[in-house]
Amino acid sequence: MGRRTKWGRAIDGVLLLNKDTGMTSNDALQQVKRLFFAKRAGHTGSLDPLATGVLPICLGEASKFSQYLLDADKRYSSTFCLGLTTETGDCDGTVIATCDAEHITQSRIETALTAFRGEIKQIPSMYSALKYQGKPLYKWAREGINVPRKARPVIVYNYQMTNFRGNGSHPEIDVEVHCSKGTYIRSLAEDLGKQLGVGAHVSRLHRRMVGSFDEVGSITLQQLSDIRGDGKPEQLDRHLLPVDAPVQALNKVIISDEMGYYFCQGQGVMSIEAYRFAAEGDKVRVCLEHGEFIGVAELKEGQLAPKRVVKRPVSQ
Repeated sequence: MGRRTKWGRAIDGVLLLNKDTGMTSNDALQQVKRLFFAKRAGHTGSLDPLATGVLPICLGEASKFSQYLLDADKRYSSTFCLGLTTETGDCDGTVIATCDAEHITQSRIETALTAFRGEIKQIPSMYSALKYQGKPLYKWAREGINVPRKARPVIVYNYQMTNFRGNGSHPEIDVEVHCSKGTYIRSLAEDLGKQLGVGAHVSRLHRRMVGSFDEVGSITLQQLSDIRGDGKPEQLDRHLLPVDAPVQALNKVIISDEMGYYFCQGQGVMSIEAYRFAAEGDKVRVCLEHGEFIGVAELKEGQLAPKRVVKRPVSQ
């Protein structure tokens, strides 16, 4: 449960939000923060306004571990429109080039897709949130400035066409993509369009998974608003995942309460036992004997070296 302060509740946990289309990730974050009356919150990687789907929101102490979700693999379903190139690479942008793509066949698309599977390099879109000189690329783009961007390595584990609709000059394809962090779906669409010689853009984008978090367990802003109604924010807390949800993939090491005290002060503690579960240099999640999660550590020279520590109530 959260503790109330003058500026909001010190509530800790992770919300799996199913973001609606037409809003920025920050807009969604601020609405969640308001509904939960949360003192502190942050999201785990932007979704375009066009996009829908899984957007984990970390409240309170959980925000210390958001990087693990930023680094996680993602799964998307998307629709690409062939023959139309837009300024932004999606349907929110102005059309800047048209081409008759009626001659493009399914087999030709399937062949083209093979070039974008595995380890590839992408040049980020000028309309991405990636920063240049401290400012997001999309802000430079709105000023009409095209800044230099280096191609970045990403991994596309799976990239399949699931449907083809021959809509005259501008056929559409549905795709499923499983990719590493930093992969831009709009860049996949644009690059595929270039490969086919007709151009393309994203007309629909939905994120189905972030790491192990599936959309099945997500909830919309409307659902949260309906549940809360005119009541207190505490009734929403049951929809939060634990603080350590972002690091569930890490091996768990249990230590005594006494060792936990020093660990939470930022001091390394001895744990030869940890080598049963991890190797030198690995990161592990650290819990007390009664199950409380207190942080993430790196296994280093026989010690658990604190990397991220949960702030515990003074009464503990």
